[in-house]
Amino acid sequence: GDHVATGACTRQCVMERDAILAARVPLLRAALAWVGHVQTRNCGTVGGSLAHADPAAELPLAACILSADLLLRTDNTSRIVNARDFFVGPLTTALEAHECLEEIRWPVWHEPALGCAFTEVSRRHGDFALVAAGAQIALDESGCCTHATFGLAGGAAVPMAFPALADRLVGSRGGEELFTEIAQDAARALDPGGDLHASPDYRRHLAAALAARVLRAAWMQAEQPA
Repeated sequence: GDHVATGACTRQCVMERDAILAARVPLLRAALAWVGHVQTRNCGTVGGSLAHADPAAELPLAACILSADLLLRTDNTSRIVNARDFFVGPLTTALEAHECLEEIRWPVWHEPALGCAFTEVSRRHGDFALVAAGAQIALDESGCCTHATFGLAGGAAVPMAFPALADRLVGSRGGEELFTEIAQDAARALDPGGDLHASPDYRRHLAAALAARVLRAAWMQAEQPA
């Protein structure tokens, strides 16, 4: 149908190795490749990462980019919250004290020419990202964009998707100038904090560079579908 559902307690390594999931939600495998180390993914669950809500983590960013729906449940009620509304601050979510995250519903894109990309910069491999970026793009037979989404993590209190900026790609044939312009606008929308690892200006610089990189890479992959 229009989504793939995963239980909150599904281990990350199971998702990473699932060929059917990768075919239907390719950005998810691309993001999982950057999560911690093999040992991390062997033990960590997708729901655990989302509920922990680290603003620099890869799975929360992927959920926001894809606009995934999260099923929250109590003893006798349930509700669905979109990922873009689920993260409300660093390590803070829309979960109430009596709720559990039960299921994540990842949207499936049905366009045949689909490309995705995910990358990040961290101090060491396996660390949380200073800045992470991901994108997914679909093209029609003539090479025009029909659907696009991208986002950034590590540059704000929550992972951020940029649907209005992504919509500027729809109907276009892409190009370096457009990718750079959109990426810079996204970086300007961030409010990164500074710490001993990176200044706010450096995080904005990384955000612009990485956003342009994933837009370019996702577009190129969509031009050469498997």
